[in-house]
Amino acid sequence: MTDAAFKFDDGRAYEDFMGVWSRLVGAEFLAWLAPSRGLRWADIGCGNGCSTEQILALTAPLSVDALDPSAEQLAHARTVLAGQPVTFHQGDAMALTWDKAVFDIAQMALVIFFVPQPARGLAEMIRVTRPGGTVAAYVWDVPNGGIPWEHISKGKERLDMRVINPPSAEISALDALAALWRAGGLDQVHARHIEVERRFASFEHYWRAWSAGGPTRASVPPERMPELREAVRRELGVIEDVAFTVKATASAVKGRAP
Repeated sequence: MTDAAFKFDDGRAYEDFMGVWSRLVGAEFLAWLAPSRGLRWADIGCGNGCSTEQILALTAPLSVDALDPSAEQLAHARTVLAGQPVTFHQGDAMALTWDKAVFDIAQMALVIFFVPQPARGLAEMIRVTRPGGTVAAYVWDVPNGGIPWEHISKGKERLDMRVINPPSAEISALDALAALWRAGGLDQVHARHIEVERRFASFEHYWRAWSAGGPTRASVPPERMPELREAVRRELGVIEDVAFTVKATASAVKGRAP
């Protein structure tokens, strides 16, 4: 589903790195979808289960089938959501094992830019969704600086470090995402930006949250970490022990399965 540079295997560490952000944007996204109660959901690329947890808490589904390639992330999700009407599966977004037309809603939450062939991933979502059902996704708008950790990327650029983006980052721009949905043959396609903000108690809180991301930190040589830390702090324009707010922007899209 994705390469080693973006392989997240620690469900607990992922929570502070991206889980908090995921919940902020996910709540807005589900409100925008405004789904009926009692539907059958597919949550493709569920990660540590935070998107699945929101579906369960905010939409009163009949059932949720959640899929991710990481066994470690799934183990965390199963523990957190034990007893809930959800079934977890390990698998590939481009080769779903579910039958045709079994879900009322299929979603990808912050996932499609990790899929090497987004059109193929979308085709699989459409295949497993019943005619008239909803196929939807949201993803950080990378080309327009919408990712939560954009200041990390800017700090790296300042120091001539390599910035590693998801393999299909270009699809996360709003126009590109909407065009993909239309090209896939979906009806009633609608797209919008969702802007969220997160407050950090200090720069150290911000830095620890990013560092928990694992693969993202591993891309920086340890001896250059202090240098990057200072470059990022300057990009943010914050004092070490003062609280501050960071904004992020996601592209969201929904359409009706033919």
